[in-house]
Amino acid sequence: MGRPMGGGSPADAACIFCRIIARDAPAHVVYEDDRTLAFLDAFPVTRGHVLVVPKRHVDRLLELPEDEYGGFLKAVARVCQRVERLSTHYNVSLNQGELAGQIVFHLHFHVIPRYGEGTPQWGRPRNALKDDDARDLLGSLSAS
Repeated sequence: MGRPMGGGSPADAACIFCRIIARDAPAHVVYEDDRTLAFLDAFPVTRGHVLVVPKRHVDRLLELPEDEYGGFLKAVARVCQRVERLSTHYNVSLNQGELAGQIVFHLHFHVIPRYGEGTPQWGRPRNALKDDDARDLLGSLSAS
C-alpha cells in the first residue's frame, strides 16, 4: 500500500476504500480525477448506486481540508450528471458516524438513482452487485 493518496495523506491499510484507490482491491470505477474516485457500490441500494470518495483518507467531511471542499463537490456533481443517464431522480447522501449508518470510515457520498421504489434506502436488504450489471452500468456511466 504505502502510496500517498490525493493531497499526500497516506492510505489506511485497513480501509477498503484506500485499497480500492490504490487498486489493491477491485471496484467498478465510473469517475476519477486527481483527488477523487467514484465507483459502483458493491451492495447497491438501487441499480447504479455510486460511491464518491476523496483519495485522501479522512473518516469524516470535517476532516477534509476546507480548500478541498469545492473540488470534491465538483466531483460529486459530475457523478450526478452521469447518474442522470439512468434516472433524473436520485439521492445524494452522507452518513457521518456509526449511529448515522456509516459503515466504512472513509468519507464518501452515496449517489443513489431512484426508480419509484420508495425513499427509505437503508432499511431494506441489499444484494451484491453482479459483474454483468456492473459492465452495463459502466457503459452508461462512463465519460462521453
